[in-house]
Amino acid sequence: MLKEKFHIEFLMGNATQNSLWRMISQIDGLSEWFADEVLMDETETRYTFNWGKSSNEAQIVCNKPQTVIRYHWLDEEDENVYFEFFLRKLDLSGEMTLEITDFAEPDEKGDAIALWETQVDLLKRRLGV
Repeated sequence: MLKEKFHIEFLMGNATQNSLWRMISQIDGLSEWFADEVLMDETETRYTFNWGKSSNEAQIVCNKPQTVIRYHWLDEEDENVYFEFFLRKLDLSGEMTLEITDFAEPDEKGDAIALWETQVDLLKRRLGV
């Protein structure tokens, strides 16, 4: 079954762009909210994400520092499937937003969105937002 792309956006309040960037692109930041442990290979483009006894590897396929980072799961056959974090500062309020793009099978899309909401709530708590 083909996966569907979806976008979700979160207001990140007074979080700074630098602190958000660290949380979505660095192994120490990602291990605070996204996975239990994150390891990086010597090329610094392949990450291993560990959750309890399971793990998954992802490759960075796009990186524009302080703005966007895109990961592709190595076990995903479709090269066009990825997950992406995009940071944007709102003009009027000056608040930062975190936009997430991901893919899920149609019957799992609701669960995937709920999981991202839970993870981003943890991210906000870690940032004190």
